[in-house]
Amino acid sequence: MKQKDLPKKIAVLMGGPGSERDVSLATGRGVSKALRSLGADIVDVDVRDENFPLPEDVDLAFITIHGTFGEDGQLQKILEDRGVAYTGDGVEESLIAFDKILTKEKFREHNVVTPEWEVVDAGQRPTIAVPLVVKPARQGSTVGVVIVKNESEVDSAMKEAAKYDRKLLVEKFVSGRELTIGILGDQALPILEIIPKGGFYDFNTKYPFLNPQAGASAEHVCPAKIDAGKAKKVQELALQAFRALGLVVYGRVDVLLSGAGDPFVLEVNTIPGMTETSLLPEAAAAAGINYIDLCLRIIELSRARRERAGR
Repeated sequence: MKQKDLPKKIAVLMGGPGSERDVSLATGRGVSKALRSLGADIVDVDVRDENFPLPEDVDLAFITIHGTFGEDGQLQKILEDRGVAYTGDGVEESLIAFDKILTKEKFREHNVVTPEWEVVDAGQRPTIAVPLVVKPARQGSTVGVVIVKNESEVDSAMKEAAKYDRKLLVEKFVSGRELTIGILGDQALPILEIIPKGGFYDFNTKYPFLNPQAGASAEHVCPAKIDAGKAKKVQELALQAFRALGLVVYGRVDVLLSGAGDPFVLEVNTIPGMTETSLLPEAAAAAGINYIDLCLRIIELSRARRERAGR
């Protein structure tokens, strides 16, 4: 996309009412600054609920709200009802990708390799043997996720995850290297490996600038040190997972590479972080795409999706 093709007035929607509000504000500020540098007329909108104000002459809403409300189709539906074009994928695709159980069902349907899993209602016990991972069905960014190594910890893990959702996804724990693959349309970006210093890539490890006292951080290696043939296989699997959910714009696919060298897809993020410590801009940079160009590519791919949908 050339600078002259930018929408005239862009509202950057940030914040949101969910648990990832602070990260979203940081992403929004980054996107806003990048688009302003191109001379676009930018309106920053701090979204607190569904009644957020939006100037009538806005040509595009650039969504930077992670997790609940921003990534789950709710905001997309509101914008469609208001007749406002927006970045990212559509209502139904966002809803499916945000719901860990619906995602797993799509993976099964499209033969995407993913760890063994089952759905367990809050208050029930899983049948999958430990080690396992308990995840609320509809939360983002490792919120409520508990890794269980011992049988004695199962009940407390289920109780913790149940604070966030009545339906829980229980997954076989796969030990291995944590990889993430950014996707821009049909392009899989270079693989980024996350090496957590504390053993688990949790919310504080992802966003150390939000909690500097925790001292948690992770080392990122991009491109990951994986032989070319294996890397291509991982990237192809990431694209397969992305498409299995009907996604076409952009996202980030989280993959575990087991000790035996087998990749397993965990989930797909449809509005990944764009803060200074975020993974997508880092992977894009490794592919020669700077932050400003990444924002332009997201706008361009979003426009192409709308045109294909006849909107």
